[in-house]
Amino acid sequence: MVDLAKELGWTYVSTIASEGNYGESGVETFAARARQNGVCIAASEKIDRHASDETFEDIIEYLGKTPKARAVIVFADEDDLKKLIAAAKRLGVGSHFLWVGSDSWGTKVTPVEGQEEAAEGAITILFKSQTIPGFDRYFTKLKPENNRRDVWFEEYWESHFNCRFDNIPSNTGGDGLQKCTGKKTISTASGFVQEGKVQFVVDSVYAMAYALHDMRNDLCPGTTSGLCEEMEHVNGKQFLEYIRNVTFTGIGGDTVAFNAKGDGPGRYDIFQYQNNNGIYQYVPIGTWDDSRHRRLSLTSSLLHWPGNGTMTSPTSICSSDCAPGERKIQQASACCWVCQRCERSTQRLKDESTCEECPVGQKPGANWTTCEDIRIRSVSWTSLYSSIPIVFSVLGILVVATVAGIYKVYSDTPVVRASGRELSYVLLAGIFLCYCMTFILLSPPSPTTCCVTRIFLGLGLAMCYSALLIKTNRIYRIFEDGKKSAKAVKWISPKSQLIFCALFVSIQLFAVVVWLVVDPPDTYVEYTAIDSPDAVGVRRCNVSDTSLVISLAYNMLLVILCTVYAFMTRNIPSSYNESKYIAFSMYTTCIVWLAFIPIFFGTAHSPEKMQIQVTTLTVSISMSGTVSLACLFAPKVYIILFQPHKNVRASSATKAAMVAKRWQQVARKRSEQRPSVSVVMRNGDLEVSSPDQPEMDIQKLPSSDTIVSDSDGKPVYRFGALADRTTAVAETGVLTTNV
Repeated sequence: MVDLAKELGWTYVSTIASEGNYGESGVETFAARARQNGVCIAASEKIDRHASDETFEDIIEYLGKTPKARAVIVFADEDDLKKLIAAAKRLGVGSHFLWVGSDSWGTKVTPVEGQEEAAEGAITILFKSQTIPGFDRYFTKLKPENNRRDVWFEEYWESHFNCRFDNIPSNTGGDGLQKCTGKKTISTASGFVQEGKVQFVVDSVYAMAYALHDMRNDLCPGTTSGLCEEMEHVNGKQFLEYIRNVTFTGIGGDTVAFNAKGDGPGRYDIFQYQNNNGIYQYVPIGTWDDSRHRRLSLTSSLLHWPGNGTMTSPTSICSSDCAPGERKIQQASACCWVCQRCERSTQRLKDESTCEECPVGQKPGANWTTCEDIRIRSVSWTSLYSSIPIVFSVLGILVVATVAGIYKVYSDTPVVRASGRELSYVLLAGIFLCYCMTFILLSPPSPTTCCVTRIFLGLGLAMCYSALLIKTNRIYRIFEDGKKSAKAVKWISPKSQLIFCALFVSIQLFAVVVWLVVDPPDTYVEYTAIDSPDAVGVRRCNVSDTSLVISLAYNMLLVILCTVYAFMTRNIPSSYNESKYIAFSMYTTCIVWLAFIPIFFGTAHSPEKMQIQVTTLTVSISMSGTVSLACLFAPKVYIILFQPHKNVRASSATKAAMVAKRWQQVARKRSEQRPSVSVVMRNGDLEVSSPDQPEMDIQKLPSSDTIVSDSDGKPVYRFGALADRTTAVAETGVLTTNV
């Protein structure tokens, strides 16, 4: 093809290749040989797989931007060829281009059928081959009944004779086609033409046969028949070397051999698609043989160009100005230059032939000769993505402060005492930090803010869920351990609970400290849409999205444990229904975080990634705090402010009867008799004593719903098994029962 371009004086050409090894490698090799022979490439386009008609039109229009490069070298498959020529015909520029097609075009009719005018004058090449009479004699004798081993033969028969083999009762097959009888004969009269590559298929089989023969002679000397042990398993690499070394006369009479690269002999026939008195056909105009000194043999008198009908070849020479962003690549003296875009979109033109990378943080300007700064963008406090989380957090902080004030004023009331004042304050502090995280996450990234983000992102959540975990675990142990033992439940005092809470929170802090030491906080600029004029930079903390979510894994574990304990204590007596509120809070929290993960990672490639992800994270954290605030504190605040009559200690008789009833339900499961105890209300507390066990100290039970500790934080005796009968409650409020 390079020899053709030189022979016709075409020193300025374009190339088109189908995506894939054949097209891209063909164009690459052509370009390399062209540079060595003084032929310049004006434009080079690639046809993507599944390209649309608009894509082909874009390719044609792009080639039209270099009108002096009329010759177009095409390495494309049959379908792409047809669409390419059709696009040129639609745009009315088919006669402008001088197509030079590779062997994939050859003498095929399909690419030019129906668009002959646009393809007129095209020069194509095809492997030099001969018709093999023996193959024709063999193939024309084949019929469906004597060629069952070829599973595609019936399909070929249907296509060749335009019929169908379907077993349909009517005289016609499906789609209105005649039913195949199998009695016809394949012949030239029926339109049979031998495929041009039959010769090469036969020669290929012979090449392998000769190679196997030579290999057997070397590995199995003295063997007269069959294979020896050395050839029971043929080594592929070794066999390939034998194939490359064979030399024999092919079925067409030409010598078959392979060069050092494994390529066969290059022999081609050259055709031109011509219009002779209204009949379009491929006319042989020359040959090319790699074994000859002058490889190309072209009969110029046979050339027929559209528009003039003479042997004078149209011109396709350089040069034209390069478009903005394209550099001039100087070639040999036979041509001028080829226009080529800089390899990367971040490069500018230093001069007409040199591309230079723009500094980091800059992109080429509109004229591609200068560099300009890429705009650095951050989350705006006034944008919708920020204003909604900010308003939400401000309201949340005000509510937290209000609840904390109410708890402080009514700290000695039964409702506040029953909720566990100490853990409630820890929980409120954690919710407060959750709301404050909104302002930290929306702040401009810096090493300081990145450090604060790492520390407090999980700290607030850890405080919330640690407090809730201890609450649910405490309730669970009281009602479960009490069924198994009469001993007091350990580690349920406020002091113990605070110690455990601090321990759980310290695990989160320890992990964050290790993270800060191993990977110190810093910032970097992430550039998006760098290949477009809308390129922007976003300053971010040096933490990946995945690492950010992993840092919350400990809190997710606490949430799961809280949910499990809340579920396990869902059926406790209604007087201790705080676990039900905790359960509802945990269920809702799980839903919030399950919704957060797909939204956070699903927007990783969104143009608004930064705004959406920051907003999603802040809202999820704030929602976690809001759920706890609404489920755990709202009912108690409502009782304190609007139903104060419920915020009192129960009467001694009522409280004693309630306790006795609970004990009696459990006692029915036990048949053995135990010593008796007395329960009396005195000074607002339930006192438990045992006449039969003088050594047992009087134990106090607070008169609130939570009967596990008194106001001084001392452990309370827990009764796990009771007798099956109780005495009536006297007017003095004394209840006696057997335990």
